[in-house]
Amino acid sequence: MPVLATGWFPFQTKLVLRIVKSYIAALICARLRNRKGFQIAYPGSEAVQMETAEKQKKLSLLLVDDDTELCGLMKEFFAQAGYHLDCAHNGRDGLACALNGAYDLLILDVMLPVFDGLTVLQQLRRRKNLPVIMLTARVQQQDRILGLNTGADDYLPKPFNPDELLARVRAVLRRADTAMWKDSTVLSIGDIRLNPATREAWVAGLAVELTAAEFDLLEMLMRSAGRVVTREEITAALFEREATPYDRFLDVHISHLRTKLERGKKLIRAVRGVGYVFTGAA
Repeated sequence: MPVLATGWFPFQTKLVLRIVKSYIAALICARLRNRKGFQIAYPGSEAVQMETAEKQKKLSLLLVDDDTELCGLMKEFFAQAGYHLDCAHNGRDGLACALNGAYDLLILDVMLPVFDGLTVLQQLRRRKNLPVIMLTARVQQQDRILGLNTGADDYLPKPFNPDELLARVRAVLRRADTAMWKDSTVLSIGDIRLNPATREAWVAGLAVELTAAEFDLLEMLMRSAGRVVTREEITAALFEREATPYDRFLDVHISHLRTKLERGKKLIRAVRGVGYVFTGAA
């Protein structure tokens, strides 16, 4: 007897995704209507000419999502916030744009045609350390953790408020830009060396590849070596939001750091119910 839902996504999942996308589109439309002075820019209009002249001043974002209507709305939304947004509608094209374009951040949907979002992220991380925020309609926590394990800097579940996505984008971009204003003194504790100016890390003289979020987390812990840094402190300083009891975001990044750095030594110690302390000791 044939099975109705034989594809990658069953019918029910597709229906839920359609509802989620419609909800997000409605939020963005409402947000755009509420913005004072919002105008539609027609080809050849003064608004378009001003946009072209200011394009070079804007940070460039890439959104990879197969919903073309949603992408159009997001493009208008981010333009109003002062960002230039390009869009790709499948994983193959999105990966090509991310690798070859000069983008400051990638917003990546998990469920994509041709290549799914996780495949795009895996391929991207092998060749480029571009900040990535993942969007997912999957409700299981392990799905989000998988995205973080693959190298995402942040994730946002669907449906989302566009203002929250904008806040996440700004937070990730600020973290990626910390080398411009932070103390550039090389940090050295035990076998671990960290150069904030070049965003490089070494373990026993060997270079280690860290994502932007992992680097910032390690730097914060090393600057507070010997002192317990609470989950609330880390979440507020690096991710600019409140810590929640069931959020595994920080735990995943700590696990990554331990895997990449410890190599038989206990460098980061968890203080149950409080936070983490960098010991740098064997």
